[in-house]
Amino acid sequence: MHARILGFWLTALAIAPAQESVTADDLRALLNDPNSDLAKLAGQMAGKKGGNQLFYFPTRDEPATPAAWGLKFETIHFKSADDTALHGWFIPAKGKAAKSAKATVVFSHGNAGSIGHHLGFCAWLAEASYNVIIYDYRGFGKSGGTPDRRGMIDDVKAAFAYARKRPDIDTSRLVSYGHSLGGAQSVTALGESPVRGLRAIVIDGAFASYLAMARIVGGQLGASLVTDELAPKDFVKKLSPVPLLVVHGSNDEVVPVAQGRQLFDAAGQPKTLFEVKSGRHGTALSADDGAYRRKMIAWLDAALKI
Repeated sequence: MHARILGFWLTALAIAPAQESVTADDLRALLNDPNSDLAKLAGQMAGKKGGNQLFYFPTRDEPATPAAWGLKFETIHFKSADDTALHGWFIPAKGKAAKSAKATVVFSHGNAGSIGHHLGFCAWLAEASYNVIIYDYRGFGKSGGTPDRRGMIDDVKAAFAYARKRPDIDTSRLVSYGHSLGGAQSVTALGESPVRGLRAIVIDGAFASYLAMARIVGGQLGASLVTDELAPKDFVKKLSPVPLLVVHGSNDEVVPVAQGRQLFDAAGQPKTLFEVKSGRHGTALSADDGAYRRKMIAWLDAALKI
């Protein structure tokens, strides 16, 4: 996300007439000056909502399937509310019939790549006796359409609607797990549309505000190109009384830990915070030989009353 957003602004800067070399301090000043020539040019190029698209960095490749983890899987297809075709995988709990799994986890991935890039975040759950549904949003992987905030939040809802229609799982034992952008989108989706049978919600490295993230990365200019509609901070309280687990690395280099704390503080009870010392954006659960994966399983067992 950082590279994509900063690349846009740097390109805009390169297009603008320059009378002298620009230093990092110059660029920082420009990014924080909404009246600068750069800000005006960027606004003309992108418009107020144009920056919203810079949160998404999809690819259409498939670098791996669950078979790389020694897991069985089924290719699945379902449609979002506007009829956009979505693609994903159903991974049954390893060594178990799907109906006898502890629960079924719907995993919503981060802002880049496709599902094949994100298996490391969720394949371990199949080895821990959970079914996993992993899917691509519109514009990602083999799903149709193009990315947009409203549509992708509706895609999260569509994944749960699909899960609830599967006859081979216990639909009264569903879990939402989202990483980064996926965590942010799932908070909004589930806050808007509660899911019957949802027993627990986990978010890892999620942010509270699109506007705040744009400002963190690109100063006032970044904020001027992004809207905060459908921000997770405005929906997280609506998740209660479903138990919420907020996971965030203290050294997250992409989404500052303060964003995770903000979501936790705004949430209703019951809620739990795992602030992982020295954890980074992609390693909070896997670090220290999966110490926090084991803690997450224990938390899920308690939420599911196993």
